Amino acid sequence: MAKIRGTIVVDIERCKGCEVCVVNCPTKTIALAKEVNSKGYHYAYEAVDDTCIGCANCAMVCPDGVITVYKKRL
Repeated sequence: MAKIRGTIVVDIERCKGCEVCVVNCPTKTIALAKEVNSKGYHYAYEAVDDTCIGCANCAMVCPDGVITVYKKRL
């Protein structure tokens, strides 16, 4: 069985930093950036490389739909 890894892409300018994705990530891959976007919000990003399992929980719970999840087989 092939192992699957994932990665996320966040639309930084549309992210409001609500942290719903952060608390729903089972591998604790996502965190809020210390920097802010043009609207003044701390945005979500993939803080820990190579831990995303591609479950897409973050994308499903995001109220603004700013997260895209990509999966790849290793």
